[in-house]
Amino acid sequence: MKTYINGVGCISAQKTFDIEFLEEVSVNETENMLYAIEPSYKEMIPPAASRRMAKGVKMGIAASNQALKEANLEKPEVIITGTGMGCVEDSEKFLKAILDNDEQFLTPTSFIQSTHNTVGAQIALGLQCKGYNFTYVNGAVSFETALLDAKMQIENDEANSVLVGGIDETGQYTSSLHKLINVIKNEEDKPYSVLNPNSKGAVFSEGATFFVLENQKKESSYASIEAVSILNSLEVDEVENYIQDFLLSNNLKIENIDALVLGNNGDVEFDTYYDAANSMFKNTPQIYYKHLSGEYNTVSAFGFWIASNILKNQEIPPVLKMNSLAKESYNTILLYNQYQGKDHSWILLKKC
Repeated sequence: MKTYINGVGCISAQKTFDIEFLEEVSVNETENMLYAIEPSYKEMIPPAASRRMAKGVKMGIAASNQALKEANLEKPEVIITGTGMGCVEDSEKFLKAILDNDEQFLTPTSFIQSTHNTVGAQIALGLQCKGYNFTYVNGAVSFETALLDAKMQIENDEANSVLVGGIDETGQYTSSLHKLINVIKNEEDKPYSVLNPNSKGAVFSEGATFFVLENQKKESSYASIEAVSILNSLEVDEVENYIQDFLLSNNLKIENIDALVLGNNGDVEFDTYYDAANSMFKNTPQIYYKHLSGEYNTVSAFGFWIASNILKNQEIPPVLKMNSLAKESYNTILLYNQYQGKDHSWILLKKC
């Protein structure tokens, strides 16, 4: 069974919801925290319910609704989500209440709403979907793990349609801790450049990106998912061999890749992992995206959204280009992402 991407929905730091692909973009070089541009939720979520929902839940519901609408699907058989931090704002509220109230007289609401599977659960409640519902919390490969599960569900004929996505939100206290340990870039490191980094850390952000995967090709189909590979730990000098083995296992050569999507985030310490891929694919159009989206655990879903749109539209927007190369047609795209030298992932997409 082939796995087709038949619908997409994306909420990010750019205007990506209910708008043409990257029609309006702004490149940030001065803010070390980017926040999602959220749509109006009142058409999708009753206001009384919306007030009690975390930002990540609302973004997830909106992005999944858009993906389902585009795929012309009322209800998926399976819902699989990936998240690195879950609903971190509610987690912070609950932990603060523990400290402020000396561990007494606590209401459990924030704790209940902070669990990582809240997004998948709320989407299922809204759709009355009673099928397989699973959430993966697996660091920077949370989305890829969810994607691998979804692909296996379809290929093994266990499901005909799967809603899969990645969601992460920002939390004020968590962000302040990340700034202390230089995971988020310092104010004095401005301007922040992704391609020519001069400092540690990254510009952090949030977002929700969902996809409808099905075993049938439709008019709305973007691409087919050929392969997903995950590796926890890898040395810089091992990247080239691993990519060659990955391509070989899929009967491909370097020249068969029409575009390479890389997860450079401007961290001078760890972007060296992408240098090996750069030199391997020096004659291939190269794409980057974290200057638009920022960095978060499931940001690779945004890169996946970028690649899907390029295959459908057969064009690379200039704002994404790392080099000046272009091809007449884009049939096969390879995505590579890693975070702080860990959680490496490779995804292979083909035009359908």
